[in-house]
Order: sequence, then C-alpha cells, then structure tokens
Amino acid sequence: MSETPHWSDVRHWMRPGTLQLQGLPPLSLYVHLPWCLKKCPYCDFNSHEWSATAAAGAPLPEQAYLDALRADLEAALPLIWGRPVHSVFIGGGTPSLFSPEAIDRLLADLRARVRLDADAEITLEANPGTFERDRFRAFRQAGVTRLSIGVQSFNDRHLKALGRVHDRAQALAAVEEAAQAFDTFNLDVMYALPGQSLAECEQDIRTALDFQPPHISIYHLTIEPNTVFAKFPPTVPEDDDAYAMLDRITERTGEAGLQRYEVSAYARPGHRSRHNLNYWQFGDYLGLGAGAHSKLSFAHRVVRQVRAREPRLYMEKALAGDPVVSVDEVARRDLPFEYMLNALRLREGFLLTDFAARTGLPLSSLAARLREAEQRGWLTVRGDEVMPTALGFDFLSDVQALFLPD
Repeated sequence: MSETPHWSDVRHWMRPGTLQLQGLPPLSLYVHLPWCLKKCPYCDFNSHEWSATAAAGAPLPEQAYLDALRADLEAALPLIWGRPVHSVFIGGGTPSLFSPEAIDRLLADLRARVRLDADAEITLEANPGTFERDRFRAFRQAGVTRLSIGVQSFNDRHLKALGRVHDRAQALAAVEEAAQAFDTFNLDVMYALPGQSLAECEQDIRTALDFQPPHISIYHLTIEPNTVFAKFPPTVPEDDDAYAMLDRITERTGEAGLQRYEVSAYARPGHRSRHNLNYWQFGDYLGLGAGAHSKLSFAHRVVRQVRAREPRLYMEKALAGDPVVSVDEVARRDLPFEYMLNALRLREGFLLTDFAARTGLPLSSLAARLREAEQRGWLTVRGDEVMPTALGFDFLSDVQALFLPD
C-alpha cells in the first residue's frame, strides 16, 4: 500500500486528473491571528480569549506565532511557487491586538517569500475595543492599506447584548481615526439584533454613513451552532421585521452613494474588497495560521486544506513543517455547487467562461440547472452572462441549492 503523500507534495497534485483547468485563478493570502479579548456569544470563528488561555498579565506570544506563520508559509511555497499574490487579509480573532511592529514583521516575512503585487490590497481586521489613538496610523505605516473595523452597532444596549468589549464612544473614535488614517476602510455592522427596532437599525446605519465610509459590510445576526447564543438564544426580530430592516439599509446606503455589489457588501466606486471578490469569483487563497482554510487550483484538480485549530498545537505543528490536518480534493460533482455558493452572492453574477476556467468543467454540466433557475425567475442568462434576478437575490439559498449534486 502506497504512503499518503505529504500535503505540500506538488508533484502529487500536478498528476493527471479528470479536470482541465485553462489556467490558474488569482491568488490571495489569508492570515489568521486567533486571539481576542473576549469571545462574543454569537461568534463561531476560530477565536480564543487570550485571558482564558494565558497566565495573568502575560503578553501575546507575537514573535513565536510569527515564527510559526513563517514556517507555515515556507512549507506551503511549493504549492504556489511563482504565482503573484493580489491581496492579503489578516483576520481573526482580533488582529489589532498584535502590535504594529508585529504586523510590520509579518508583512516583511510575506514580501520576502511571495510575489506580492506592488499595489496589493492588504486588509487588517480591527476592533474598537483594542483601539488606541495613532495605532491605526502605525498599522498604515507598517504596510496595511485597508482597515476593516468590527463596529457591529453604535448602540450601547445592543453592543452589551452582543458581548462586545467596546461602547458607542469607542466605536465613534475608532471610525474617526480610521477615516483619517486610511484612504479605504470597511465598517462591519449587524442588524436584526436582540431587541432592535427598525428605527434603531436605521439610526445605526445613519451613524455609520455619517463617516462617509468607502465600504460597509452589513450582516444579519445569525444564531450559529456551538455558540453561546445557540445554547441561550436571545429574542431577535421576526423575519418580516428583519426584511424591513434590510430594505431600509439598502435604501439608505444607495442614497449615500454606496452600491450593493454582494449580498452583504456595499461600496463606493473603486472601493470594492478585492480580497473578498476573489473568494466570490472562486479564486485561490492560501490560508496561514490556526484553523485557516485554503483553496488551491492545479491543472487537473482543486484542493482544500485546513490547518490545526488550537493555537498552541498549530504553532508546534507549523514549526515542525506540518500544520495541515485535513486535505481534500474537491469532487468533480461538487464543483458546480461550490462555484455557485460563491459567485451567486455577487449582484452582477458571473460569466460562463469564468465558470469553465475556474472549475475545468464543460458548460453542459450547468445547462439543465440554469434552465430551471431561469424558468423559476431566479436567474437571467444573456449570452455569457448569468445574473441573479431581484427574486433570486432574495431567495439565494434556494437558487444555490439547485446546483447541489444529485
């Protein structure tokens, strides 16, 4: 019986297969910094309270974790050798817990090892609870080009219900600082919060728009499995009230000059998130860090990887050159659904030629499902373009489910 190949054995992934990709898609990097000050009750991300895992007053192990990230990248280089990197997203956790000096070293380590585009978009997630005056400017000087601020709400009562460590005043100060320090930034805002009224939702949006943000991501609060909210569900607005909130959000953002280009994303011209667009257009991404996911394409297959979730275990395994705990080749039959799960989130839809290029599948693999979606009034197909209708955008999960394998 032959041995299972190492996850970084590029020869194994380059062997002949059933797919015929016409070329490799754009490549992004995702870097996960896993620690936060406090785990929010709605959060199902791989985040870990530093105070719950460390001795009292112990500093974050910045340098040790950066060493692990560097080793992780070096082990993965054969899989992406020579490919340019178009964007970097540093997520978490709360990446802004790391010092500007640590972020500077991280970006220097990346630049020394990959072909990072000169104009690459480099996003850092930040929370108002870790905000200090001039800290955002220091991140900019370290090479970050775009800040994404997890505001969620400007209402103290709702922030408390969400378990956030910041209050309204800190949120306002953080956004003001970001607006001064960055040419482009994003605000994360949530709606359908526990006890939230339509008027309160609209006030949150108006407050956010007063800063004239280039980009806003607006998410419906969802109760995810294995969270505190799943165990102790809060009382949230009824579905009809949540739909009314979304209508008001879309109306107000449109009046402010932001276009809804993706289910949850609104942007001014020239400020769409290039990193997130790469996800939605079924591009490739190499994920580094605890629990990070990767999707990588080769000539005849598409592969997904997952790294060890627990930070200490991840660091140990990365330094030993083996951080990956799961590797799966995406089955041919699953590719149409995986593609649609991403591409149909975009208001402008996708091109059939892009589907063929990114999946290596013939257009015949979509034809019957596309016809059905058209008949139901969910999609419009014009030549090479496939676009969700207003009805399809409202019932996106049903549209995507059409493409599940039989």
